[in-house]
Amino acid sequence: MDLPPVNLAELLRHPDDLDKITTLKAEFMRKKAAVDSQLRSGLREQLETTQAGMNGLSEGQKTVQQIKEEMMKIDKICSESQDMITDFATINLVSQAHRNFGAVETMRHNLETFSQRLDTIDRMLNEDDEDPENMPNLLAIHYELMQLRNIRDDAIEQIQRGDDPGLQSTLEDYFSRLDKYIEWFDVNITLVAMSLINLVIADNNSLVVRFALIIEAEEKSDQRVLALQEALKDHKEMATRFQSITDGAKTVRGYKDKFLKAIKTFAEDQFKESKEKFLGDPDMLDKSLKWYFNDLNAVKIGMTPLMPKKWKIFKTWATIYHGLMHDYLIALIDDPETSSAHTLAIISWPEAYYRKMTKLGMKQDELTPHVIDNREAELVRDFRALIIKFLDEWIDRIYKQECKDFADRNVEGGNLDQDEYGYFRTKNLVDLWRMLREQVDAAGNSKRADVVEGVIDAMFQRLRTRQQSWQKMLEDEAARYELQPLQGQPELDGFQPLQDWLVATANDQIACIDDNEDEGRMAYLSDFRRKFSPLVSPQYMDRAETEITALRDGYVDLSTWCMTKFAQLVFAVDFRTVMPDFFTPRWYTTNAMASMIATFEEYVSDYKLVLHHSLVDIFIEIFAEELLIRYLSSVRNKGAKFRRQDNFQDKIFDDLSTAFDFFNNLPNPDVGNAIKETWRVSEPFLQLLTVDKEAVTDAFAEFKSQYWDLQISWVEAVLRSRDDFERSMLNAVKARAAQMDVVRGPETIMSKVK
Repeated sequence: MDLPPVNLAELLRHPDDLDKITTLKAEFMRKKAAVDSQLRSGLREQLETTQAGMNGLSEGQKTVQQIKEEMMKIDKICSESQDMITDFATINLVSQAHRNFGAVETMRHNLETFSQRLDTIDRMLNEDDEDPENMPNLLAIHYELMQLRNIRDDAIEQIQRGDDPGLQSTLEDYFSRLDKYIEWFDVNITLVAMSLINLVIADNNSLVVRFALIIEAEEKSDQRVLALQEALKDHKEMATRFQSITDGAKTVRGYKDKFLKAIKTFAEDQFKESKEKFLGDPDMLDKSLKWYFNDLNAVKIGMTPLMPKKWKIFKTWATIYHGLMHDYLIALIDDPETSSAHTLAIISWPEAYYRKMTKLGMKQDELTPHVIDNREAELVRDFRALIIKFLDEWIDRIYKQECKDFADRNVEGGNLDQDEYGYFRTKNLVDLWRMLREQVDAAGNSKRADVVEGVIDAMFQRLRTRQQSWQKMLEDEAARYELQPLQGQPELDGFQPLQDWLVATANDQIACIDDNEDEGRMAYLSDFRRKFSPLVSPQYMDRAETEITALRDGYVDLSTWCMTKFAQLVFAVDFRTVMPDFFTPRWYTTNAMASMIATFEEYVSDYKLVLHHSLVDIFIEIFAEELLIRYLSSVRNKGAKFRRQDNFQDKIFDDLSTAFDFFNNLPNPDVGNAIKETWRVSEPFLQLLTVDKEAVTDAFAEFKSQYWDLQISWVEAVLRSRDDFERSMLNAVKARAAQMDVVRGPETIMSKVK
C-alpha cells in the first residue's frame, strides 16, 4: 500500500501524452483494485482479531463468575457441615486451641531466634561485600530476609488485632534492626540489576540466575498479596473465615518493578554519555549509541536462557530501551543546544535504527511509539526552512548593498569593478554565486534529496525575483531622466554613472550564462547546475532543466533590456531637443540625423571596451531599431507636415543615407546588413507620403501585406501629415483594411511604431 504519489503534471507534459490516458486509467484501476483488496484483507483480519478478543473477554467473565459461585458453594457446605457432626463445637474449639498453641509456640521460637538469624544475615552480607562480583550468599540472604519479614508482618498483624499500642511499639523496636539489612540487601540487588549486562558478558551466569530466582519469588509473592487483597476487598464477610491462608507477606514489595527501573536507570546513564559525545560531534550519533545494540544483543543471546520464559526478557528490555531512545531523540530535537547538523543526523537515524532492531528480532510495528514520532517530514521542512532563511538573509544583505552602491554611484572614479577582460561588473555578483554554492553544500550535507530539491527550488525563485528587482531598480531610476520636461535644463546628475551601471548589469547577466569552452570555464549558472545535479533525483533534474532554461532566458532578456534602456536614455537626454524637430519646418534646416549618428558612434567607441563583446553588436542593433522607431513615430510631432514644394523626399533620403553609411561601416557586415534590412520599411513609408491620393489605399495595402502588424493609428498620423490630406483618404484606407485578410507572422518593426 506504500505507493508513490501520482503527479499528473509529470505524466501529461505534452499534448501527445493525452493518448496515454486510456492506458493510465487502466493502470490506476489495476492499482486501485490491488489497494482495495489489501484494505479488505486487513479489515477482515482486524475484525477477526477483535472478535477473538471479545470472545476471550466473555469467556474470562464466565470463568470468574463460576469461581465466585464455587466459593459460595464451599462456604455453604462448610456452614452446613457443622450441623452434621456431633459435638462439632467442642471439636472445633479443641482444634482451634491446638492451632493457637502451635502458632504461639512457633512465634515464640521465631522471636527468640530473630536476633541470631539477623547476625547470620549480617555475616553473609559482609561476605558478599567482600566478593561483589559473585555474591555467593545472595540467594540465602534473600530466603532468610523473606522469612524474617514474614515473621515481623505476622507479629505486627496479630498485635494490631489485639489493639495494644504499647505492645506494638515494643515489637516495632525489636524488629527495627531488620530494616537495616533489608536496605543493605536492596542495595546489593540494585547493584546486580545494574550490572546484568556486564555479568552476562563476563559469563557470570550463576549470579544472574540467582538474581532471577529472587525476582521471580518476589513477583509471585506480590501477585499473591494483590490477589488476596482483591479477594478480601470483594468478600469482606468471608475474610475471617480464610484467615489461615493469609500467612506470608502482607504487603507488595515491588522487586520486579525495582528490577525494571534498574534497567531504565542503567540505560539513562549511558544515554547521558551518548548525548555529550553527540553534541560534541554530530557524526557520532551512530557510534555513541553502539552500546544500545550491544546491550540488546547480550540480552537476547546471553540473558534470555537465564531468565523465566514468561518474562520475555528480551522484548521487555527492548521495549524499555526503545522508550528511552524515543525520549532521548525527542529531547535532542527540542533542545535549543541542538544545531541543524544534529537535527540532520537524527532525521537519518530512524531508518538505520529500525534496520538494526529488525536484525535483533524486533519489528518496527512492535516498537511504539515511533522513535521520533514520525517527525522526519517536519524536521526536513524545518531544516530546509533554516537554509532558506539563511539564503534570504544573504540575498537581502547583498541586494541592500547593491542598492547602496547604486545610490552612491556618483562617487569619484565610480564604484564598479572591471573583470580580467576590462568589462564593467558590479561588485557583489561573485559573492552571490559563492553564497549559493555554500548553501547547496549545506543542503547536500543532509544526504537527503528532498532537502536539496526544496532549497534549489527556493534558489530558482529568488534568482528570478532578483532579475525582476534589478530591472525595477534600474527602470525607476531611468524614469527620472526619461520623464523630464522638454523646457529647461535637463537634470543630468548621476546620468552617466547610470549608463555605466546599465552596461555593468548587462555584463553580469552574460557572465551568468556565457560558458567559455575555449578556456574550459563554466558560467555561473552552468557551474551552479553542475553543483547540485548529483544531489537531486533524476525526476527533479528534468524539472530543474526547465527552471535553468527559464533563468537563462531571463538573463538574456535582462541584458537586452539594459541595452534597450541605454538607447532609450540616449534619446530621452541626448536627443531630447532634436527628435521633436523631425518632419517640422526646422528639420529642413538642420542635419539632426548626422549629429545623432555621430553621438552614437561616440557612445560605441566609449563603451565597446567595457561592454561584453557579445553585446556590442546587440547594442548597435538596438540603437538602430530605436532610431528607426522614433524616426517613423516623428510623424506625430507637433507641426509635422510634408509639403510637396519643400522637397521632403530629398531630406528623408539624406537622413536614410546618413544612417546607411554608418551601417555600412560597421565592423560586422552581417549586423549592418540585418539593420539595413529592417530599415527597408522606410520605402513603403515614403510611398504613403508620396503617392497620389487615389493610390494611397493601394500603397497601404502593399505596406500591410509586408508588415501585418502595421498600426492603423500610425497610418492615420502619416496621412494627416500630408499637405493634401482629405478625410476620404483615411476612410478609404480603413475600408481597405477591413477587407484585407492578413496572414499573421512573426512580429515586425511596425508593431513598435504607434
